[in-house]
Amino acid sequence: MPMPKTILIVGFGPGVSTAVADKFGGAGFSVALLARNAERLAAGVEALKAKGIAAAAFPADASDPASLRNAIAGARAALGPIGVIHWNAFSSGAGDLLAVDPSEVRAVFDVPVVGLLAAVQESLADLKAAGDGAVLVTNGAFGDLVPMMDAFAVGMKAMGVGVGNAAKAKLVGLLSERLKADGIYVGEVTIAGMVKGTPYAAEGGIDPARIAEAFWELFQGRSAVRARIG
Repeated sequence: MPMPKTILIVGFGPGVSTAVADKFGGAGFSVALLARNAERLAAGVEALKAKGIAAAAFPADASDPASLRNAIAGARAALGPIGVIHWNAFSSGAGDLLAVDPSEVRAVFDVPVVGLLAAVQESLADLKAAGDGAVLVTNGAFGDLVPMMDAFAVGMKAMGVGVGNAAKAKLVGLLSERLKADGIYVGEVTIAGMVKGTPYAAEGGIDPARIAEAFWELFQGRSAVRARIG
């Protein structure tokens, strides 16, 4: 009898994570939704269950390793071992790096580095046992190491996001290399633009279903570490 498959979606909300939940849930995964907003989590679970997808919600703070560990333990107990992590959480502090207290700059790394790493560590035994375990990470173009994106991040007062995204991209590469021998795939999709259906896209934007499909292709292919949309 095959082992149950659970995808842990951290940073659940409208757009990318909703589309990923639909995509992987439709492929037979149970879906564990993690975020701080309990109302949003409840609505997400209800929508997934209406489609015949097993789902449950676990309130958690993606910047707090203890909160993440507790939520992941709850997800494992309720839905079974974690086969895939989708890290969709982000933070938006330190917009102008020269105008904030240094402690706020340190906090830039709490979600994209500390939180992601804590989630991987807590799920590591499950990911190894799955045989096709994976860590799938949403990233953004503010972290691109090019002058144009540096200027854009400064103009948008998103300097902290840029630093966090760049650090997250490096962590993805390091984890990919470190976990290859354990049969765990690690990859990211960088989104260069606004996502349709989110508060940041007034109209138009990138279809989140396209992004979910890119994640699915990375998961299935298990070779390319990075994909880009936009």
